[in-house]
Amino acid sequence: MRAWQISAFGIHSLEFVERLTPAPGPGEVLVSVRAISFNFRDLMMVKGLYNPKMQLPRIPCSDGAGEVADVGPGVTAWKPGDRVAGIFMQNWLDGPLTPARARGALGGDIDGTLAEYILVKENGLVALPEHLSFQEAATLPCAAVTAWNALAAGDLKPGSTVLIQGTGGVSIFALQFARLRGARVLGISSSYEKLERASGMGLDAGLNYRDNPDWDRWALDQTGGEGVDLVVEVGGAGTLARSLKAIRIGGTVAQVGVLAAAAEAFPIPLILHKMARIRGVYVGSRRDFVEMNRAISLAQLRPVGEEFHWTQAREVFERMEEASHFGKLVLTVS
Repeated sequence: MRAWQISAFGIHSLEFVERLTPAPGPGEVLVSVRAISFNFRDLMMVKGLYNPKMQLPRIPCSDGAGEVADVGPGVTAWKPGDRVAGIFMQNWLDGPLTPARARGALGGDIDGTLAEYILVKENGLVALPEHLSFQEAATLPCAAVTAWNALAAGDLKPGSTVLIQGTGGVSIFALQFARLRGARVLGISSSYEKLERASGMGLDAGLNYRDNPDWDRWALDQTGGEGVDLVVEVGGAGTLARSLKAIRIGGTVAQVGVLAAAAEAFPIPLILHKMARIRGVYVGSRRDFVEMNRAISLAQLRPVGEEFHWTQAREVFERMEEASHFGKLVLTVS
């Protein structure tokens, strides 16, 4: 089989190689990968910023969709031809995250999806929503499940207000899921064009933060001075202070990303004065994925992204580094 592997850190050190196609053993499933999507974590892995001690070579990427090619002895849940996606952490099936369940993340602890075939455990897969293409379904395992659990952290009710940052994969899924829950959605971006696209998907109000960096004050103005119920926080240390200023008293910051460097000291007084809840969201379990897929199927929701051929992996990582995309970046395997 063909695969991309990290032999040395750096985008241009990625190698397109031939490997032996693995054979499934007891309890294992061989999946023919049809599409792969990229996350910021994958870029950090390739550059050596996520885990500089990661054992190399390693096949990167956690997200992909395909069809079952073969099953090992004892497998009863799947048969050849089934349309499936792997779960992000192969050991996290249900319940709260534990150190043991956190091990086995695709594209990190173990080889990932940027290959023609992947070998996973029988319970490390979920069925795809029937209305989605492989390309659409490949966007779900990390970004969609993360957005799903970020909204759950905010205990949203119809009429609640959510603030999203940017128009990457997690943020666009958060917009789509928040609209399903009857929430009002505010969004910030550095691009008027992207804000217009997001408005076409249901964004209620948008702000270009390059022209108006005080987006926290804007969020307060948009809510009559009360603040938003939930911020889906993808920036990290560089945006956390403004997120805390933007929420209502007792509001929630769902911390899901680390895109921006620290701009000021950690805002402990803001946490106290806002009685804020800061909830770290690290993707989710297999159960979360299955429940999310039920909602996606019921609403006939379709992910948004840009498609490329999988030989363009280096170019797509560069595009992710530029942060010029809208939604997800997807590779089609052929």
